[in-house]
Amino acid sequence: MSDANAGAANAANDGKALEVEVDGETVQRIPLRTRVVMPEDDIDQVVVEYAKDAVRPGDLLFVTEKIVAITQGRSYLLTDIKVRPLARFLSKYVVKTPYGIGLGMPETMEMALRECGTPRILFAAAVAAVTKAFGRRGDFYRIAGDKARAIDGPTKNTIPPYNQAVVLGPDRPREVAARLKSLLGGAVDVAVVDINDIGGNILGSTLDKAGEKRLVRILGDNPLGQGHQSTPLGIVRPV
Repeated sequence: MSDANAGAANAANDGKALEVEVDGETVQRIPLRTRVVMPEDDIDQVVVEYAKDAVRPGDLLFVTEKIVAITQGRSYLLTDIKVRPLARFLSKYVVKTPYGIGLGMPETMEMALRECGTPRILFAAAVAAVTKAFGRRGDFYRIAGDKARAIDGPTKNTIPPYNQAVVLGPDRPREVAARLKSLLGGAVDVAVVDINDIGGNILGSTLDKAGEKRLVRILGDNPLGQGHQSTPLGIVRPV
């Protein structure tokens, strides 16, 4: 096991519990610390380097969607994004939270327009404006879809150089999960996850739907953290 893995094993991130009970079963959520993953890195090599010697048969490896997307060339410096007036206009109406910028900045909204298509984003915004007046929330992302939800903008706690970048969701996450499972010998399930402090989604995995829903509950408090933890990988292990 490498020093990076040894330093991470069986230790929770600050403010997070190592063990949780879900559906009557106690599991560990073990964060794996890595170097800062860069666009020139290969996700397969990163996972082999930091996870292959750490996982055991029966474990589940969860991988943040952000590092998958970064290694696919889907991160863009703010200075390289040409923002249109429509993106500036729409971003003003996005509710901002302490947990992430979402599409509440012109650059992330611009990338949503490109990624999802202008008609879909406009339709989602129109529906959300109506339903919000009746006290209903969340319709924008339900209509805009996972691609819009997965767009990650910079926050004050984002690790450089991504504190000056927008990262899109990963391409073909289910295929990535299947490939990583094979690399790890086939005895470990893999999930590409989009988890933050207010919820999460499984973007692609080697689990069935019930397993994915259970995994969301296991990761509900975001055990990898939201700031400088540098733990983009984690292991779910039955106790």
